[in-house]
Amino acid sequence: MRVALIAALALTAAIPASAQLAAGASAPDFNTVGALGGKEFKLHLKAQLKKGPVVLYFYPMSFTPGCSAEAQAFAAATPEFKAAGATVIGMAADPIDKLKDFSTKDCASKFAVAQATPAIIDGYDVALKRNGTKTAMASRTSFVIAPDGKILYAHSDMSPAPHIRNTLAAVKEWRAKRQK
Repeated sequence: MRVALIAALALTAAIPASAQLAAGASAPDFNTVGALGGKEFKLHLKAQLKKGPVVLYFYPMSFTPGCSAEAQAFAAATPEFKAAGATVIGMAADPIDKLKDFSTKDCASKFAVAQATPAIIDGYDVALKRNGTKTAMASRTSFVIAPDGKILYAHSDMSPAPHIRNTLAAVKEWRAKRQK
């Protein structure tokens, strides 16, 4: 419990890196390991994009207060994302066993979480900085990626509150333009 409290306090002092991948940029493709409902699987972004837009959200560390709140809010909104044709994927630099546990508890088995490797964190330019120095963790940054691999929306903010609302709005806006 004490370690979690220290980690949570450390995260509040951290500064997110700005999301350098802006709307219109190409999202870097990747392969990694993920978990859904406690089950491990191989995750390939390109394969996920074949199903429709992807909400790719990076977060610092599973089971910290802000990250748990964000995962629970994404889980609650999953039916809305699915109705809009989008897949939600959470990304953290946590070990797979921790992600498997997080996928069942805080994600309520509603969406996948996957390992954000150092290469993925660098590719998306989402390294969390502490005192101006990059850490191994990801900042709280959300992207909406169109099926063609182009970024539709990017938002970086350590507060989890706007991420769900803003990414859902971006997905719905993209879907509305497609239906015209």
